[in-house]
Amino acid sequence: MRGERDSFLELERLTRRFGEVVAVDALSLSLARGEILALLGPSGSGKTTTLRLLAGFEAPDAGRILVRGQDVTRLSPVSRRFGMVFQHYALFPHLDVGRNVAFGLESLGVRGLELDRRVTESLALVDLAGYERRGVGELSGGQQQRVALARALAPEPQVLLLDEPLSNLDPSLRERTRREIRALVRRLDITSIIVTHEQEEAFDLGDRIAVIRQGRLAQVGTPDELYQSPASAFVAGFVGRSSRLDARVVAGDARRCTVRVETAEWTVDAPAPGPAGVAVLLLARPEALRFTAPAAGGLTGQVTDRRFSGALAFFTVRTEGGTTVELSAAPDAAAVGDRIGLAPSGPGLHLFAGPES
Repeated sequence: MRGERDSFLELERLTRRFGEVVAVDALSLSLARGEILALLGPSGSGKTTTLRLLAGFEAPDAGRILVRGQDVTRLSPVSRRFGMVFQHYALFPHLDVGRNVAFGLESLGVRGLELDRRVTESLALVDLAGYERRGVGELSGGQQQRVALARALAPEPQVLLLDEPLSNLDPSLRERTRREIRALVRRLDITSIIVTHEQEEAFDLGDRIAVIRQGRLAQVGTPDELYQSPASAFVAGFVGRSSRLDARVVAGDARRCTVRVETAEWTVDAPAPGPAGVAVLLLARPEALRFTAPAAGGLTGQVTDRRFSGALAFFTVRTEGGTTVELSAAPDAAAVGDRIGLAPSGPGLHLFAGPES
């Protein structure tokens, strides 16, 4: 985490209901000054509703929003000074670039030379100096995205909110634009929340990531923490690649557990989720498994697919028990149709008390 250690922005048990549906359910988060937090979750998990609550476009049914310890929950969007970049940019097609950027400033009463100066400075921040008189329709998707960012930055917001800011860009533009946004936000030291459903984007942009599921906080942490120490089977399955295997505890303690996976016994460096004999869920990262020679008493299967990925390839294996497993290995480690064995290969195995939906 960067910036000051004291909380700058706090969400305290924020709740929003739409009829019988609880879109955001007692969500609590705390951000330091200058920190970038990515809200990551599947569609319908409550990410955008959370952002709209922060921006003031929705009113919470319960909970508070604090900035520097001051309650801003009931303030208007203009009064709380949060900048927002919308998924579809929300640019005005009948206004040129300069007037689009000026729109938010004019609502704050900025006029004349001061208005011109801040529009010019905001466009320069996003490398669009001199574009004031261009029509929005003359711009590429990436340029329109930068105009939307300039408009959000022009009022000098204390918090920046971005809702799926890269979703409308071609894949070739996303990585470059992602780097530009990250560099700009960090240079300006603006506390920011970015909503995304793509983990690569969240990993690249966020100092920390909050994984949201059905309106609730499933886990918050750095990308490394989420990948290496997932708090639940949902987080383990949603963050990074993993395979799900049914297992049963053979023996274990607070540090290590031996489980039976089909006909094999594997030892996992994780606490036993229950007593001997209990059914558990084992999630395995691709790098946590390796090929072995088929052997009696081991986990065996057949390679059904191979996807080349440079120095490594991803292999899909169907075990004799009917489970589909993915692992990474050297491209020449196996071929489609090979009968192989599987064994643990270092960190990346996670045990949970039972299957989750």
